Amino acid sequence: MRDLPAPIQGRPLAPSADGDADRLVELWLRGKSPNTVEAYRRDVREFLDHCVQPLHEIKLQHVWEWMDDLESRSFRPATRARKLASVKSLFSFGHRVGFLAFNVGAAVRLPHLPDLLAERILDEDQVARLLEATESPRDSMVLRLFYSSGARVSEIAALRWNGVQERRIRGEAPTGQVTLLGKGSKTRSVLLSRDTWVQLQDFRAQEAEAGFGNGDDAVFRSPRGSHVTRQTIWRIVKKAALAAGISEHVSPHWLRHAHASHALDRGAPAHLVKETLGHKSLATTSRYTHARPDDSSGRYLPV
Repeated sequence: MRDLPAPIQGRPLAPSADGDADRLVELWLRGKSPNTVEAYRRDVREFLDHCVQPLHEIKLQHVWEWMDDLESRSFRPATRARKLASVKSLFSFGHRVGFLAFNVGAAVRLPHLPDLLAERILDEDQVARLLEATESPRDSMVLRLFYSSGARVSEIAALRWNGVQERRIRGEAPTGQVTLLGKGSKTRSVLLSRDTWVQLQDFRAQEAEAGFGNGDDAVFRSPRGSHVTRQTIWRIVKKAALAAGISEHVSPHWLRHAHASHALDRGAPAHLVKETLGHKSLATTSRYTHARPDDSSGRYLPV
């Protein structure tokens, strides 16, 4: 596939082949995480298939028609917003590098979504029930490590034993940490509680008996020895939630929410929670304090 058409005297040339649009998409996706690439590529392909026209011929009207189509197919508002954000990002990139004469996505605003975070935070009793809802050593450890580390699904799925290290802190019993590979290939190390560390070592001993548990082995493996998939982890959490009598809508990310909320409730500094979860901004972490406030002016009223 040849290179993209280059701008001449500051004016972008129109793409001359459909292959150029494919090339643009690949350039736009470069450097993004595998999960982001998968989602963005799927969203953009759906958009381009709907519009039919070459990318450089797409008008604002076509974007609106696609959005109407998404709504008619009963996609959730959050899903529609994510798909639209993907397309807007592609248009912005294409215009910035001179591939598109106009950024039609700039005229489209993302819909305002209600903050439903408070509905997705399990209380401590629910988490305890969830952790006790499976008899599988692997599944039990998956759930406990999710909650203890505040990790993302992809981070848990990709964890290897060489990313698990013992830590000795003066005056305290030995514990350990896990090194997680996060968004943008950034790593962060998370110190575990003593109880979680002990259980993780017990689990490793069981894995060693099966011939696993060594440096490059997956911490959570499939029966064939490879890393569990994100889909498998989703099924583990869903199954445990149903067994514990909790909402069927529980997802792995709810345990990440619970970690942040419960840590803040128990006095953990917001900046520490931010670093543990790998948030880019303290404002993201602060959402949890707004979702579960300790006080409100309503408590001061006579009724």
